[in-house]
Amino acid sequence: MGRNPWFETVAEAQRRAKKYLPSTVYGALVAGSERGRTLDDNIAAFAELGFSPRVVGHHAARNLSTTVLGVESSFPVVISPTGVQAVHPDGEVAVARAAASRGVIMGLSSFASKPVEEVVQANADTFYQMYWMGGRDSMVQRMDRARAAGAKALIATLDWSFSHGRDWGSPPIPERVDLRTALKFAPDVLPHPRWLLAFAKARRVPDLATPNLGPADGGEAPTFFGAYGEWMHTAPPTWDDVKWLREEWGGPFLLKGVSRVDDARRAIDAGVTGVSVSNHGGNNLDTTPATIRLLPAIAAAVGDEIEVLLDGGVRRGGDVAKALALGARAVLIGRAYLWGLAANGQAGVENVLDILRGGLDSAVLGLGHASVDELGPDDLVTPDGFTRTLGVPRAGG
Repeated sequence: MGRNPWFETVAEAQRRAKKYLPSTVYGALVAGSERGRTLDDNIAAFAELGFSPRVVGHHAARNLSTTVLGVESSFPVVISPTGVQAVHPDGEVAVARAAASRGVIMGLSSFASKPVEEVVQANADTFYQMYWMGGRDSMVQRMDRARAAGAKALIATLDWSFSHGRDWGSPPIPERVDLRTALKFAPDVLPHPRWLLAFAKARRVPDLATPNLGPADGGEAPTFFGAYGEWMHTAPPTWDDVKWLREEWGGPFLLKGVSRVDDARRAIDAGVTGVSVSNHGGNNLDTTPATIRLLPAIAAAVGDEIEVLLDGGVRRGGDVAKALALGARAVLIGRAYLWGLAANGQAGVENVLDILRGGLDSAVLGLGHASVDELGPDDLVTPDGFTRTLGVPRAGG
């Protein structure tokens, strides 16, 4: 009898993904930068927070639902947009179907391996993500395409910096998958026949093309590194550019990558609908504080003017509850669902979402609440010195 495909924690999904995937693919998903301090702190900081449970007065029925940028969600978890998902032949489409089956929002990266049209067809509640890359005309074309496909909001990711090098080494990633590449990577791939067989059955190769960044006339899409090169050679945006992007989109707009209070306030001035407190999963400037440490100050600074989300380090439903208690409306997850996708395809992503929902429900129950909206700082045991406030002038400074 084969092993039960169900897993009970995200950590187990990651262990299975590590066994299933070639080391180069797994290493690309782990990512991180330099020492990996931010990567580790994103996760470890959640464990520093404790709960303050109640013993009597629990509610038999609990409401976990919310809205994010005006879109309903069965519970406050959003699929964070991540690039080319070569861990499974169905990639982002499998993730979108899983999210739809669990009633949550799908975030689609512009660096995705599947066209936005296919993803929106799989999940009508899709947010499209863009980087500031290329000229304004090409950005308008990409927004028009996402809008025409039915994307309900735009996510602008502006916190991706040029932080190269990892102390544990960076995996080699090919420009294209051809015969020469297949031979070169054979020693890494052949010991993982189930991963190879999945692509063979689907009659696909782990393509590294980015179809959503292709020309408007339907020409050949750039490779991941071709698109990366376009981004590297685009001058970084100004706040006026952010305002232009928001106005050009014309709908719900999430600015992803905020870690400072002053940036959050500037985002309001630019007209955003919401911000995500994010350090790009620890892939940018290492030693940036964990996002959960930064969340309370940013949430307090913006109040009810815009929505505040958080991403980075969420691995349990209890983490979701802690983020909500400190001011987040919802969280975005990245690596967690990728481990599930690698471990068991669409069902694995559904498994991860079920784990998070179950853990959140357990926390809401134990804390004596009837709704996620009731979560607050009093539900937590927060150590002295836990939080960090960036972007606020020091007294006397």
